Amino acid sequence: MSVQSPPNFAARLLGWYDRSARDLPWRYPPGREAIPDPYRVWMAEIMLQQTTVAAVAGYFRRFLERWPTVADLAAADDADVMAAWAGLGYYARARNLLACARTVVAEHGGVFPDTEAELHALPGVGDYTAAAVAAIAFGRPSIVVDANIERVIARHRLIETPLPAAKREIKTALAPLVPQDRPGDFAQALMDLGATICTPRSPACSICPVMADCAARGRADIERLPVKPPKKAKPQRYGIAWWIERDDAIWLVRRPDKGMLGGMRALPGDAWSDEAPSESGIVHVDHGFTHFDLRLTLVARESEHAAGEGEWWPLSALDAAGLPTLYRKLTDKMRERIA
Repeated sequence: MSVQSPPNFAARLLGWYDRSARDLPWRYPPGREAIPDPYRVWMAEIMLQQTTVAAVAGYFRRFLERWPTVADLAAADDADVMAAWAGLGYYARARNLLACARTVVAEHGGVFPDTEAELHALPGVGDYTAAAVAAIAFGRPSIVVDANIERVIARHRLIETPLPAAKREIKTALAPLVPQDRPGDFAQALMDLGATICTPRSPACSICPVMADCAARGRADIERLPVKPPKKAKPQRYGIAWWIERDDAIWLVRRPDKGMLGGMRALPGDAWSDEAPSESGIVHVDHGFTHFDLRLTLVARESEHAAGEGEWWPLSALDAAGLPTLYRKLTDKMRERIA
């Protein structure tokens, strides 16, 4: 079942957005004539992939303070960027951030291209990010679809096809609604609507600006939309990390550039596997990745195990090492134990 949206769908949505837009550090207020900085828009969109707005805000501000332009970021040391990213997760995004910044500087004179196709050709810029930057930074009438927009349109048009197959129907339904004059505000308005009103649980339909013609309004099963495929059980993996301490310092290594947590400082240790280790260790942490769950056990080793490339990092300054969340949780547990 579907309904025909009246021609003022965008007008109703934008009228609400003009009154209710979220105040976000990377966003220009609606109605402002200033052209958004593509660098800020792009950085925010990369950071926001699979991460919450609340988690991103502080990182965004710190990155902009340290690297205020794309040229500054392109010239940054890889290790500094990876350390600044620590805790935000999905570390391939940080590597793509650097690769993209360097491509913009080397191949585009430090100026972001302004079309969706050219943006899509940049490292780490997928369909969604290219559309979002094109619409928000350059006013292109691109069809922007993130998880919030999927939910709004799937409900408004009662699209019951399960994801990911529903994405095509959602884009088809959304295309004629995009206004030519404010496509960036329109995309951000849909994002805000999904984040604040058309929420996954208990949507506030009574105050929705487009409720009048929403096909799912009043349905007891509205929360099941968009329909998602059944979750697959994630495999369990195991690993051992080594705690090598000397003179109030801990031995840290840098993980290979490619692979999980690539380029990040970490505790040394064995490769992760499907077999539980025979050593019980001192402490352990459980950590979920996208495709598997990991139990990482910490085992004490003597200083002669501090071999190969690495560095002795003062325990008193461990917070400045930029360890990814997995290893930070492990070192925090260990420091509590020895305190």
